[in-house]
Amino acid sequence: MAAVDFDTEIKHLRTTMASVREVTDLDRLQSQISDLEAQASAPDLWDDVEHAQQVTSQMSRLRHEYDRVATMEERIGDLEAMVELGREEDDADTLAEAEKELATLRRAVELLEVRTLLNGEYDEREAVVTIRSGAGGVDAADFAEMLLRMYLRWAERNDYPTQVLDTSYAEEAGLKSATFEVKVPYAFGTLSVEAGTHRLVRISPFDNQGRRQTSFAAVEVVPLIESTDHIEIPETELKIDVFRSSGPGGQSVNTTDSAVRMTHIPTGVVVSMQNEKSQIQNRAAALRVLQSRLLLLKQQEEDAARKEMAGDIKASWGEQMRSYVLHPYQMVKDLRTGHEVGSAAAVLDGDIDAFIQAGIRWKRGRERRES
Repeated sequence: MAAVDFDTEIKHLRTTMASVREVTDLDRLQSQISDLEAQASAPDLWDDVEHAQQVTSQMSRLRHEYDRVATMEERIGDLEAMVELGREEDDADTLAEAEKELATLRRAVELLEVRTLLNGEYDEREAVVTIRSGAGGVDAADFAEMLLRMYLRWAERNDYPTQVLDTSYAEEAGLKSATFEVKVPYAFGTLSVEAGTHRLVRISPFDNQGRRQTSFAAVEVVPLIESTDHIEIPETELKIDVFRSSGPGGQSVNTTDSAVRMTHIPTGVVVSMQNEKSQIQNRAAALRVLQSRLLLLKQQEEDAARKEMAGDIKASWGEQMRSYVLHPYQMVKDLRTGHEVGSAAAVLDGDIDAFIQAGIRWKRGRERRES
């Protein structure tokens, strides 16, 4: 096995981080954080609870962004010191440990580099993700549940907090639909490339003849609404139904009419929420997700209008953007980027960063070509 060229690798990491730092603009971030800290220290901050929550939330978000870059530069410095020590002491164990850290840093820096490509209007927002079963009967419902687990495991691997807002269970197995939030900056920009139709090919565990089954599930990703967006929905445009929650539950979840179905009459957009204990909580969550979907719908309509004026109308996504094949061989392939791996089990366990990175690069390249 060829020896690792630490000097070249570390130089490349520093060059990449210089680009990341320039795009991130740490000085600007630090200035914004200092301003928010001054606001947060005001004795009357919590006289206006909504404003206070905005200040503390934004301060937490900017600190997270700052620390991601600053900490990475410190880790590169620590790696350089480790390599120097290993060489001076001729310590193979230390150099082996440095090689492992180098591999970890490569992946982490690549993630930060991809983040610099997220410069869309809503890319920095948190995300609301909805998964719906499609064609394929019970296998599709089971596939929807597999995708929910995949995304929640991905978030867990990256220490991203999530909140499942709604789960609608299918009769035999799996899910009709599920909605969850990913509560970190740039979650929308990151996960937006996951939107589309996902396809599963496997031997159906629900078929007593052991036949191969193809099933589909749809993934929708929208930016989380913020109070500054001013997406106001008149009560006259809403149809609200309440009903008893279904599926696994506990305490008061399944014993009262706490679930809420909210329909936006002009667009026909429907949102259901049932995972909170009270009707008031479910109603608030439903309104927040409905506003987020209407915000994205507005953006899509504006994009479509611009493309029509330019004489360039074409669909953004195909009917199928990724295939998960479990039989007769193991493979997951993204049909847009061409990225594929042979370990379907690892992907379904949340190892999807490489697919997301390839998707972001593909999307950015397409936007450049169309601009």
